Amino acid sequence: MSDVYDLHIDTDVTVQLSDCCREDAQAVFDVLDRVYQLEDMETPSPQKVTSPATTVWVATFDTAAGRHEDVGPTRLSAPVGATLTGGYHAVDEVERVLASGFDIQSLQSVSGDQETEARLLLASR
Repeated sequence: MSDVYDLHIDTDVTVQLSDCCREDAQAVFDVLDRVYQLEDMETPSPQKVTSPATTVWVATFDTAAGRHEDVGPTRLSAPVGATLTGGYHAVDEVERVLASGFDIQSLQSVSGDQETEARLLLASR
């Protein structure tokens, strides 16, 4: 283990995906699940919607645990907006893994005292 984990810095990263279909959200989460341990996932329940609504897919991954398999290019049907929230080191790790599976564009980064938030746009390679 690295010194970062020995210091008990939070290793969980919450990943929120928006502006995408269920299949694209699952493709992104599958990439992360090959590397990290899935801690929690919120799946929107099917419901009748009378007006346009945005669906957000949310999962939390533990960057200290998991299978740590290699990731290759992954196909998406359209670009996917992703927001990563967690400790600095953990978010950087998740962003590197996503970059190995997708073309990514960094849209914004917001830093706090203990956590950071990175907003990305993911696309097929």
